[in-house]
Amino acid sequence: MILWSKASMRTVLKNLVDGLSEAWVRVGQYWRVPCKSSITEARQRIGTQVMSRLFHLVVSPRATLKTPGAFLGELRIMAVDGTVFEVPDSEANARVFGYPATRPGTQAAFPKVRLVLLIEAGTQGNC
Repeated sequence: MILWSKASMRTVLKNLVDGLSEAWVRVGQYWRVPCKSSITEARQRIGTQVMSRLFHLVVSPRATLKTPGAFLGELRIMAVDGTVFEVPDSEANARVFGYPATRPGTQAAFPKVRLVLLIEAGTQGNC
């Protein structure tokens, strides 16, 4: 989804399928891009555990001690970044993420999710 970050989920899926091998396309020649609601429902069915498992299978540091600029001595160069974004105002989201602090007697309109990233910085030019 990051490769086509301005595209809809439907377009991202179409782009991925367009890039598959000819052998798969022959097998799936009658496949059509599903509607938006079908993609959303499929994502809800698989839940977070599948994406978490995929993350842990795929993500790992890329630099080696021989990667130029990736280490300072034996210390890996890392960066920390973060952001906060709103999620729909539901009881479940409020329970899990909570609301940000506000003036006494008021409440924020939406629960907030804080995303903090630890990024291997020395491999940017090697991706």
